Amino acid sequence: MSAAQAAGPRVDARYPSLPYVAPFAVFIAFLALEWMLPLDIETLYPIRVGVVLAVLVTASRRVIDFRVNNALGSILLGTAVFVIWVAPDVLWPAYRSHWLFTNAITGEARSTAPESVRSSLLFVIFRSVGCVLLVPVIEELFWRGWLARWLIDHDFRRVPLGAFTAMSFWVGSLLFASEHGPFWDVGLLAGIAYNWWVRRTRNLANCILAHAVTNGCLTVYVLMAGQWQYWL
Repeated sequence: MSAAQAAGPRVDARYPSLPYVAPFAVFIAFLALEWMLPLDIETLYPIRVGVVLAVLVTASRRVIDFRVNNALGSILLGTAVFVIWVAPDVLWPAYRSHWLFTNAITGEARSTAPESVRSSLLFVIFRSVGCVLLVPVIEELFWRGWLARWLIDHDFRRVPLGAFTAMSFWVGSLLFASEHGPFWDVGLLAGIAYNWWVRRTRNLANCILAHAVTNGCLTVYVLMAGQWQYWL
């Protein structure tokens, strides 16, 4: 065993939350600080994806389990969440411009990708990879794998995956909603759906797959229909 391998378990034992929190924290840090970085968005996205992936592999590989035990249910749920996500804007085109969704707190449903990069293959590839393959893993590790259990007991390792209390379920759903800015309403419904799914299946890989299907459908919708506002 190498020194790095030996150090890994010791770090996990001392900071058990680290594998679940670190990739998400780095991802959010990029979002918060990207305006300060002297890089254009076409250059920034590959760097963001690369750095978050490196943190995920380094810090979290021991806690990630991709063994799905309900693939069909996860795919159906992920597709349903996608429909829920886009339905209000399809049915009521001015829906997202209401002050509840466009204000100083939530921002507005407008893509951060300027027209100049939307035809860039490099940008589209890294944005798609980040959205479909990376974000579902880091968010499910954080929201369902860690926070939902940590809200029940700060020694979250004593709490089985999918354990339920009303407080952890609804606080987690509301915080998940707040992460999605002007899409907080559908973000809330998505958070409820994913929280219900992990409670029902007791399997984080099922939630990762469902989340990936939702984001994959959104990615196709963005690129095929030109609905770039879903890529904030």
